[in-house]
Amino acid sequence: KPRLRAFFESIIPYFNEPEQIEKGLLKIKMLELLYDLTATDRNLLQQLLQMKKPVKADITEVMEANFSKPVNIEQLAYLSGRSLASFKREFLSVYNMPPSVWIRTKRLNKAKEALQHTDLSVTDICYMLGFENLSHFSRIYKAQFGHSPAANRDSLVS
Repeated sequence: KPRLRAFFESIIPYFNEPEQIEKGLLKIKMLELLYDLTATDRNLLQQLLQMKKPVKADITEVMEANFSKPVNIEQLAYLSGRSLASFKREFLSVYNMPPSVWIRTKRLNKAKEALQHTDLSVTDICYMLGFENLSHFSRIYKAQFGHSPAANRDSLVS
């Protein structure tokens, strides 16, 4: 194609004097090459754009690595390399529950375990497991286990 031929002819002088190539000019020439290539083949543009998409990751690995972080469902979908709808659908097929329920249950079970096996304060455990509000944590902990986190700790000491 004439456009690509002209581009390659324009860079021949740079091979004769590589030490004089400026980084800014090199970036511009690379952009020019990308524009010329995509103008030659529209499918190539689609392929280049798809390279930027995150790689699909195993949902269970993503969840185990991130459940205790204050991330939302959209961020978990992105980390797994899926759209939000696809993430929710695949999550449901793996865990038989919505992601928000799984995260809450997992965090609460880890909190109970931490209360039983560590000397960390209720507040430290709350924030360590990705809860952002101590009173909310205490309320849903009591709803799940029938007693407050502090009462759980007190029952172990007695």
